[in-house]
Amino acid sequence: MSVPQFLLVCLGGAVGTGIRYVLAQKLPLLLGTGFPYATLTVNVVGSFLIGVLMYLGLNTELLPPVARLTLTTGLLGGLTTYSTFNYETLELFRRGAWGLGALNLSLTVSVCLIAGLAGMAAGDWLTGLRL
Repeated sequence: MSVPQFLLVCLGGAVGTGIRYVLAQKLPLLLGTGFPYATLTVNVVGSFLIGVLMYLGLNTELLPPVARLTLTTGLLGGLTTYSTFNYETLELFRRGAWGLGALNLSLTVSVCLIAGLAGMAAGDWLTGLRL
């Protein structure tokens, strides 16, 4: 690890965190506050994007290692959040919103898995590779 790589990861993380903050402020205004839409959104989008970026980075020369590190560990690491997902799910359960808690748990796990697979498929499609 070099100092420039470290700084790029930090910069990517700051941008990802900023994007997550904006979505956490704006999505409840659009969709309501009864469900953690912003956290679900960033985790699904992040799962898709990490699938694309890792596929491209590991299977092609389109994404150099430093760019892959900056975008995945940095940007997507700052954008996505397991700890917030966990807290919001537990908070739904604590409030007695068992159905919404179970919905958040099942949607996040299943849709993020599907989004990751879709991201890998998109990387495959973008490159024409069939790995």
